[in-house]
Amino acid sequence: MRFTSTRRGARLARRLTSNRLDEWGYPYDTEINESVTAIVGELAANAVRHGHVPGRDFALRLTVSRTGGTLRFRVEVSDTRGESRPTVASGAATGAGVEQGAGLAESGRGLLIVDCLAAGWGVVPRPGGPGKTVWAEYVVGRDAARD
Repeated sequence: MRFTSTRRGARLARRLTSNRLDEWGYPYDTEINESVTAIVGELAANAVRHGHVPGRDFALRLTVSRTGGTLRFRVEVSDTRGESRPTVASGAATGAGVEQGAGLAESGRGLLIVDCLAAGWGVVPRPGGPGKTVWAEYVVGRDAARD
């Protein structure tokens, strides 16, 4: 689904994700819903803040797959600005890659949150046009999987 590259668009992407997960059988108050929604919120906010091109939307794709007893939720957020690609310094999730004083910064922690919640994430060129797609996968093992 496409959203306007505004704070309102990012908020709507988050709401859609939470609603869709609930419709798929992962209720609002579950760890799955809250974690995947948080990942979408951070990636959508980054698309609006760092990937904004006037007159261009950002796109959200959310998929879920089951292999054996493992659930894999994949989030893809695409924007049309490809020159700035996000990175997280090695060890940043544990604080090793964060500059001193960064904990007091007003921004810059979104990808650290994604890094902590997701089993993996990355950046690839946007298919079919200019820009990039930032993806993340949230994985739930056999014990926590819904029947």
